Amino acid sequence: MRMILPTGLRFSCLALLLLPTLGELDAQRTGDPAWFRASAQMVLVPVTVTDRDGKTIEGLRAENFNILDDQVTQQIVAFTAEDAPCSVGLVLDISGSMRDALRGAQGVAQSFLQTANPDDEFLLLTVSTQPGTVSGFTTDTAALKESIAFTSPGGMTALIDTVYLGLNRMRQAKQPRRALLILSDGMDNYSRYSKSELERVALEANVQIYTIIVNGLPSASIPFRPSLIGKPIDQARERQGPLLLEDLSDKTGGLHFRAQNDTEAREAAEKIGRALRNEYVIGYKPPGFGPTGKWHRVHVKANVPKVNVYARNGYYAP
Repeated sequence: MRMILPTGLRFSCLALLLLPTLGELDAQRTGDPAWFRASAQMVLVPVTVTDRDGKTIEGLRAENFNILDDQVTQQIVAFTAEDAPCSVGLVLDISGSMRDALRGAQGVAQSFLQTANPDDEFLLLTVSTQPGTVSGFTTDTAALKESIAFTSPGGMTALIDTVYLGLNRMRQAKQPRRALLILSDGMDNYSRYSKSELERVALEANVQIYTIIVNGLPSASIPFRPSLIGKPIDQARERQGPLLLEDLSDKTGGLHFRAQNDTEAREAAEKIGRALRNEYVIGYKPPGFGPTGKWHRVHVKANVPKVNVYARNGYYAP
């Protein structure tokens, strides 16, 4: 029998949620829906389905999905597909490597904010020599747009440190559906944290990471000089950075795009906004968690042709 989750539980982006008994439910409705004591354990997996152009596919049902936990097919016992308020951390790269791309990135961030619902809240962080917190969580998108417009490029690029900070700040989010949107060229040359440390935190966090990778090409108004060609070490970082961001998105169930111009970047922002609005949440009860902290690999498939399925690729047992 299919079980529909109560409204307060439907949209949790937690990889793991403890399902309360009916007797506990009324007492818990006024609390934070992301954390419950419970008598039974359930895994909830947020899922986004798009066509080959990145447009979100709506109207699917539970029977359109197949979900595996450690290669074992699981019975879907909960399924929802509704819009819900979100908490989103915006990570805007304003470092020196973004000098030629920042204006476009600012416009993309402002376009994304236009997709917001009234109950959405946003956090704004900037990437430079050190991570910068421009704004804590707020629903005032007009003030955020103004803050974004006044950012100016400069400094080194501590991208990994800023994303790491963003994931930790998301613990203070009010809404159970949580995401980071990173706008960057992927370059990093000044972080203290390593890629492996960031990946570990990303896999443990209940946050989906979306990325728009913009190419900061020299402006046509700037005459070409050999000094504009990056050194080999910088060229290597330029290749590795975008791959890291895409990998973070893949592992946490977010979408990623590479944009060659402002039009592509704005289209990507709109697609991400729609994806956040049209998530499916699939719930199942695993046969047993086993040892505490064990990694469980999750794979979600759809029996719909020519679509892409985005979901977390696993979770750590509690």
